[in-house]
Amino acid sequence: MASTAPAAKEGGEAAEGEGAKKEDDAAAEASRQIPTTCEQRGNECLPPVAFVKRLCSGFHPDVALTLFAKGSPFTRGYLTRDTDAVNASGGSSSNDKLVFDEEVLILYHREPETGGMVVSGAGGGYEVLRWDGTCATLMAEEVRQHVPPKPKFAAIPWKSLDQKTRDAFLADEKTGKLIIERKRECKGATMGAVTAKCEKVDKQMAAALIEYVRGGGALPAPGPLP
Repeated sequence: MASTAPAAKEGGEAAEGEGAKKEDDAAAEASRQIPTTCEQRGNECLPPVAFVKRLCSGFHPDVALTLFAKGSPFTRGYLTRDTDAVNASGGSSSNDKLVFDEEVLILYHREPETGGMVVSGAGGGYEVLRWDGTCATLMAEEVRQHVPPKPKFAAIPWKSLDQKTRDAFLADEKTGKLIIERKRECKGATMGAVTAKCEKVDKQMAAALIEYVRGGGALPAPGPLP
């Protein structure tokens, strides 16, 4: 009588493979979702690692606004010095340096590589998110959690925001007025030969957008990461 063992084995392997694929698909889908809770690691409350990898491989200014919003649980950091904006994760990085006292969101804490030895001053480093939606890779000594009197910020890239987000800013009396004034004064330009009035209102608008988000202003929820 012919044996059925090989067929049963093949069927079992197929089922295992299908199960593993479903798990991989579920994990990939989970990494796309914008987190609302954090994972406590030491004295830092951080987003899931899989989400951070996907976030920092691209450019997501609307998502940054949600993560920085008032009441979000994620740990903030503040720059201890000016430093170049480098994103070691491969995504977009800003042409603007990170500046002293700039507020960032701590995404991931890299442990120091000491080969098992205790090395004084070896604190690893951080992956952080800036207000403009780009990630940056920093050394541990470049970030502190002590809040400065007047935290600075990377300007929100207005033209890169989703139209629904821009509409929400425009609907607010204060931010809407400055957005319209900036458009009138700058005539669409953001750099190069612009007037002093354009530069002034551009800075005022940038600060107003940050203040709106920090103050709990309503914005539409962004969709999942691609």
